[in-house]
Amino acid sequence: QVQLVESGGGLVQPGGSLRLICAVSGSILSIYTTGWYRQAPGQQRELVAVTTSDSSTNYADSVKGRFTISRDNAKNTVYLQMNDLKPEDTAVYYCNLDRKSLGLRYNYWGQGTLVIVSS
Repeated sequence: QVQLVESGGGLVQPGGSLRLICAVSGSILSIYTTGWYRQAPGQQRELVAVTTSDSSTNYADSVKGRFTISRDNAKNTVYLQMNDLKPEDTAVYYCNLDRKSLGLRYNYWGQGTLVIVSS
């Protein structure tokens, strides 16, 4: 059974930094596209950053230059380094694993970690 456990969220002042961690168990991280999504109160879940199995990355325009997604396949862990945080970054952040194989899709979510950016 694939499990994703996020950590690293919390309360931070504007301009501060946080590093989110997603620990994966039950499968091999390297075969998945991995992403971080977020959902603010009253808003739809949105993609923040994604990294593919060949380590290419893509970011939402709102976080480019501030957030960095990375992965350590040996540790089965995905990271999201968030710098220069803004109040509009406040949301629950979710880790996601996704892959397609032989016509089947495998998609998994963590439980989320709350990030609050406020003075």
